[in-house]
Amino acid sequence: MSYFLAIILKKVLIMTVKAIIFGSIGTLVETSEFQRQAFNDTFIEAGLDWNWSANTYKSFLKNSGGRQRIENYATKLGVKIDATKLHLRKTEIFDALMNKKRMLLRPGVFNVINYALSSDIKLGFATSTSESNINTVFSAVSNQLKYSDFDFVGNDTMVSNPKPSPDIYKKALSCLQLNAQDCIAIEDTGISMKAALAADLQCVAFPGAFSLKSDFSGATTITEYLSSDYFKNY
Repeated sequence: MSYFLAIILKKVLIMTVKAIIFGSIGTLVETSEFQRQAFNDTFIEAGLDWNWSANTYKSFLKNSGGRQRIENYATKLGVKIDATKLHLRKTEIFDALMNKKRMLLRPGVFNVINYALSSDIKLGFATSTSESNINTVFSAVSNQLKYSDFDFVGNDTMVSNPKPSPDIYKKALSCLQLNAQDCIAIEDTGISMKAALAADLQCVAFPGAFSLKSDFSGATTITEYLSSDYFKNY
């Protein structure tokens, strides 16, 4: 774990950060195990003898999008399923699991958000998951942050192409009325980070529990503890 406590790559930039853009639910709260459980509960309910172990699910995080993961897995097994229907049900189960919990923000997130709010730095949330998932997460951390803290919150209805397409980041930049060089992104998986880089943003890699071994080539910083110092120094 000490590997991720160090700065792996640091580019010296002279700029004023005008926006910090969190890239996914996993950059705010650790939900990997809840996601895996929701997939497996969905499979059981649908009568499928699929059970994704932690290691199996970690390997799937190399690709973005839950529906696509279901579809790819079914194709590999030669099984015909309705991936869209299964994914919608998985979202419902995930939301139900989250609604039972009071989640803690990941290490350092609360301080970074407060730093942005007190420094007149805009906040973005460039996720392309469902609005239902987004609302559930904000509800689970309502004692720590609010939806209204963010100047932009994305969802899956805003873009046609999921990450690693840069579309959701381009949408965020457009809505924030900022250029890419004015913003810093934060991502928790290598595949999602590619979306930020493709939109020409600098990106802080903030690996989730299931993505510690992801390829974060191109990240400005790789860390397991988010610090406002990263954004003060740009």
